[in-house]
Amino acid sequence: MNSFVHTTLVVQLHAHGTGRCPVLAHLGYDADDPFAVTAVFGHDGRVLAGWRLDREMLGEGLTRPVGVGDVRMRPATTGMWHELRMEFLGDIRPDGGRHHAVVYAWAPAVAAFLRETHRIVPPGSERFPADELLADILSTG
Repeated sequence: MNSFVHTTLVVQLHAHGTGRCPVLAHLGYDADDPFAVTAVFGHDGRVLAGWRLDREMLGEGLTRPVGVGDVRMRPATTGMWHELRMEFLGDIRPDGGRHHAVVYAWAPAVAAFLRETHRIVPPGSERFPADELLADILSTG
């Protein structure tokens, strides 16, 4: 059984002072890290940003506003399009502000990706190997 899911989506990046521009979003899920989804955003062969997102939060963001702090998500509708609006706050800039970006993804594509992750590890059956991790940490002293 495959323990990894990956998809690439064209999403819309909306940075401060600009309109929307298309970028690629590579979403990945690994059953060995069952609570997380990795999102790597790229354009013209360059990685713009990478985030580790909570899988449950990503799913909830499709139906209601979620998140506080550096990552926030909520559904957004633009005409006939149902989108997931993801807001990211990044590192502090030299002027004291923070990098800030908003990404819009087509909600049905994100939902399809999440359904694939749920086939591998159903919600509620995630397991975190805390005992093994602690034993490994203690053994390396």
